[in-house]
Amino acid sequence: MIGRTALVLGGGGFIGGHLTKRLKREGFWVRAVDLKFNPFAETPADDFLIGDLRDPYMCRHCVDRRFDEVYQLAADMGGAGYLFTGEHDAEVLHNSATINLNVLDVCHKRNVKRIFYSSSACIYPERNQLDPDNPNCAEESAYPAAPDSEYGWEKLFSERLYLAYARNFAIEARIARFHNVFGPEGAWRGGREKAPAAVCRKVAEAPDGGEIEIWGDGAQTRSFLYVDECLEGVTRLMRSDFAGPVNIGSQEMVSINQLAALVANIAGKRISIRHIKGPLGVRGRNSDNRLVRSRLGWAPERPLREGLEKTYAWIEAQLASSSANAGRD
Repeated sequence: MIGRTALVLGGGGFIGGHLTKRLKREGFWVRAVDLKFNPFAETPADDFLIGDLRDPYMCRHCVDRRFDEVYQLAADMGGAGYLFTGEHDAEVLHNSATINLNVLDVCHKRNVKRIFYSSSACIYPERNQLDPDNPNCAEESAYPAAPDSEYGWEKLFSERLYLAYARNFAIEARIARFHNVFGPEGAWRGGREKAPAAVCRKVAEAPDGGEIEIWGDGAQTRSFLYVDECLEGVTRLMRSDFAGPVNIGSQEMVSINQLAALVANIAGKRISIRHIKGPLGVRGRNSDNRLVRSRLGWAPERPLREGLEKTYAWIEAQLASSSANAGRD
């Protein structure tokens, strides 16, 4: 007999893959849905459906019952090299908005009551993130809205969509704004990887005394959240009586230059940096954790270095495996 059931949309992705594992450890029967399997890890999902959530028929096929918990992580996304060049704006807006419209429609019709939506810190106004040392990412600062990317605008629209369904159809929506989640089993090359994975790869590929490239002057700041802490925040929010939106992120803010120096230290290498032109996003961003601490009695506390050590070791192993496979060809 099936007990608690969960649906993870985007279950073949980085965060979705880790979330599926966590839910299985908690005893859930899990269906995961994505365009593809995770290329880096076997899924423990009880049922994994390959399908395109932009297709309303596929959404109806996936949500064929009332799940206890639905996690909507599916989106067209990537790192700065994908989101902030302007080359993919129409796809990002169309694909992600269509997914959310379809998912909410079918969840309402299947009488799903509790659904989590993964928003992003990219919804915050650019004007509040011009000073790299003092960004303002308090939840109430989101309006008047002025995100610096179409990705941020779509996330903000979808937040409002979930809140509207919550008001009109008694759906218990839970919304979190993620701040740069990283860890093993995520993209680490190919153009969609985020800064921690990209820096880890560059340092791992560089010889001791070598050089890596960093976009911009490297003084732009961010905070980075290890995936395990992200999932702790997600599940606490999902099972709380607080809808959000709420930040889920670390408050340990570093510059990209500092991030590179930390990874080089973990690798035990002397690395120099060459700054080049490239897409940057906002000048500074850091999670404001006052609200999450107040409402959930919790906030991320684990040091950045701890997560980077695990991520660097995993990416180093991926490179070694790729080299070994290339040698056998």
